Amino acid sequence: YVLTHATPGDPESILEAFDVWCSKVEYISNIGPKKGKILDRMLMEKSPLTVLELGAHCGYSTVRIARALPLGARLYSVEMDQRNAAIAEKIIRLAGFDDDTVELIVNPSDEVIPKLRPDFGLERLDFVFMDHWKKCYTPDLQLLEGSGLLGKGTMIVADNVVFPGAPKFLRHVRKSGLYEWKVHRATLEYSKGIRDGMAELMYLGIK
Repeated sequence: YVLTHATPGDPESILEAFDVWCSKVEYISNIGPKKGKILDRMLMEKSPLTVLELGAHCGYSTVRIARALPLGARLYSVEMDQRNAAIAEKIIRLAGFDDDTVELIVNPSDEVIPKLRPDFGLERLDFVFMDHWKKCYTPDLQLLEGSGLLGKGTMIVADNVVFPGAPKFLRHVRKSGLYEWKVHRATLEYSKGIRDGMAELMYLGIK
């Protein structure tokens, strides 16, 4: 549907095609337009040069993030499912983003995070978007904390912390004392009645 209804090289038309399909035909757990606008605003405020996305799924949020990045920025998108990654790759390239802007890494997040410094030459992450398996949120955040890639002011955004929920993740954030944080209340993507929210974390640095 997206390939036949969106304009190649136009990220906005790709997101719109996804939104039409997901709201009228088949539910897909993209971030969606409402929570997407919250994410857009954070990216505009932060203007990050190095971004990590955990959970590309079909490429919706990848395109959403990539289109909001400043010139010269790089997005590393991690997707463990090979079929999803193949779709995401098509969508990302259809939107007009090349390997220099978006690098898709097909592997489990807990294998990728320790390799970001030695294999990809990353020194620091400015922005992290988590929208993969909720059970991975806490261990992956702890891996990032231990990786040395989080610097003072690194922003971490985690979707679906209210529904289906990520209580262990929120508990860790609260107890660690490493973050300023808040939850942006919203409804679940492509639904009206189900409450959800996105967590926004600002890394304060090691105490």
